[in-house]
Amino acid sequence: MTMFKSLLIETGAEILKVARAPEYIIPTLLFPVAFYFMFGVVLSGTSNNASYLLATYGVFAVMGPAIFGFGVSTATERDKGWLTLKRAAPARAVNYIAAKVITTVIFATMAVALLYMVGGFVAGVELSRETWALLLLTHMLATLPFILIGLTLGFLLNANAAIAFANIVFMGLAILGGLWIPIFVFPDTMQSIAKALPTYYLGEIALAVSGQPPSPGQGAREIGGHITMVIYMTIGLTALTVFAWTRQRN
Repeated sequence: MTMFKSLLIETGAEILKVARAPEYIIPTLLFPVAFYFMFGVVLSGTSNNASYLLATYGVFAVMGPAIFGFGVSTATERDKGWLTLKRAAPARAVNYIAAKVITTVIFATMAVALLYMVGGFVAGVELSRETWALLLLTHMLATLPFILIGLTLGFLLNANAAIAFANIVFMGLAILGGLWIPIFVFPDTMQSIAKALPTYYLGEIALAVSGQPPSPGQGAREIGGHITMVIYMTIGLTALTVFAWTRQRN
């Protein structure tokens, strides 16, 4: 009970901290939905475009809270000596990470919910209740690799560098991973790069879950293989995060 109460207090403080930073909340929540409205509704080329982009932009929407929420905030708190104080205080280190995870999932859910509202009520996307629920679960689970990326940046870089690298990683993963533009229009070299990124596989999983047909020249979406690749990448990112944590402690 003491650990649970400590987690609640830590999570409440984390949510309050984020709520007091509109410069973080507004872009994180509105940037993905603004892009989706522009390219999925206003400039929608085909009737299926809104449904297709809903799946890939959902992955894009959860990236922001994870990468920036962990990368920038952790680096800032480390620069200010907050992590050193945390280690000296009689509090479990896991609560610090768990509170950030809970907060990230909350704001990622809000970002995805805005997308779903625009997709369903404005763009006319029609999915079954089971598909909506499974797509939401897919997008929420997609936060894990990006949380690990954010933690690694936060543990290895100072605040200024973390902001710069977080933006580069955020935009690079989104564009090169095919979340904005399908990779079949990319040159062969860029397609090879895309298939080395978690965003590509997460986007393909979301597309398969939402019932989207395969892209031209890409063959059937092997969702089992994509899930396996995400698991392998998540394990690798976990090892990298542990290394970054050990290095910053030393």
